[in-house]
Amino acid sequence: MFAVIYRWRLHPGLEQQFADGWHRVTAAIHTRCGSYGSRLHRADDGTWVAYARWPDEQTRERCSAPDPQGVAMMLEAIAERYPETRLQIVDDLLAEPEPEPEL
Repeated sequence: MFAVIYRWRLHPGLEQQFADGWHRVTAAIHTRCGSYGSRLHRADDGTWVAYARWPDEQTRERCSAPDPQGVAMMLEAIAERYPETRLQIVDDLLAEPEPEPEL
């Protein structure tokens, strides 16, 4: 499997717009391009970080922006974009807890 780490510094006041755009774009990529999804984080240094997983690099490379409006929302909010980090997964012990059953 393949993963990518993305980092950005955002314009103050546009954080929610960025998060909403990221959500739209990530949902579209997952549905239309075959990604395994992504997580968005706010780091303690003020940057925003996303970690995305893919079956392989080729699947990611074939994916174009499936939500142009979401991309535009993100781009407007980004003050600085850092180089992405491409990762080959060597081992994976990340385990999600099971959701609590609804009563």
